[in-house]
Amino acid sequence: MTRISLVLLLAVMASALYLVHTQYQSRRLFTELDRAVAESRRLETEHQRLQVEKRAQATPLRVERLARDRLQMRTATPAITEYVTDGGNVVVPADEGRGP
Repeated sequence: MTRISLVLLLAVMASALYLVHTQYQSRRLFTELDRAVAESRRLETEHQRLQVEKRAQATPLRVERLARDRLQMRTATPAITEYVTDGGNVVVPADEGRGP
């Protein structure tokens, strides 16, 4: 009878230790999952902020201002337009230079 009691006591102790270990692992994994979800939310917020910033940077008015200021570009007009043929010759439009 004592051997059976001793075996059962060892089984209960092993089961209790396994239960404690399993609960610890479960809590650790839940904490890790919670951190991952928080990081995911932070990254999603950062992504949305960057998308808004990207849209703000690409407005036509801003692009035109940068082209004018930094690249010294100007709007194309018929007075400054040159047409090039296949042979590489520059052709001036016929109506250029005429007044209205």
